Amino acid sequence: MRAYVQQFLLDLIWTYRYLALFGLLALGIIGLPIPDETLMTFVGSLTAYGHLTFGKSLTVSFSGSMTGMLISYFIGRRVGKPFLDRFGKWFHLTPNRLAKGEKWFQKYGAWAIVFGYFVPGVRHLTCYLAGMSGIRFWRYFVYAGSGAFVWCFTFITLGRVIGRNWETVLHLLHVYMGRGVAIGILVIALGLLLFIWLRRRKSRPAR
Repeated sequence: MRAYVQQFLLDLIWTYRYLALFGLLALGIIGLPIPDETLMTFVGSLTAYGHLTFGKSLTVSFSGSMTGMLISYFIGRRVGKPFLDRFGKWFHLTPNRLAKGEKWFQKYGAWAIVFGYFVPGVRHLTCYLAGMSGIRFWRYFVYAGSGAFVWCFTFITLGRVIGRNWETVLHLLHVYMGRGVAIGILVIALGLLLFIWLRRRKSRPAR
């Protein structure tokens, strides 16, 4: 069933192209079960053979993602948690995912909006949680826009590079991406701690 749905969505991209890409990514960010990375990687592979252009694909993907992010942000800001408690199940936002997203957002703050794009099950929540947290719109827009651009650019470029082998490589990415993000965050945190320690040591008066 899942493979059938995925093939149906890919057929929509092939038939309606940029219009379908925009709409599906916006709905995927809101929370509908749409394989966002698969779609963008497929689109990237189409740009490698001239069926679509790289610039337009990136622009439309970014616009669709930001549309979904802004809709979710304003829903979270205006309605808040009661909306998610009541209608979250329709968007696969289960209580467990909500709890996971809240911990992620509390731990990393606004940076969770950027990193959340690359963590399945989290990116659909960070936009709602950002609105609920009261973060200012322009600050949210900058973080969400930065993450959306890097996310779209990464997978469309990946699809363009791997061409016909896009599906196999994407499967491997899904298997190891979560570990890679966790390791990356750990390396950054250790680097910051080392920098702070060296700076404090340097600032100590010599005996």
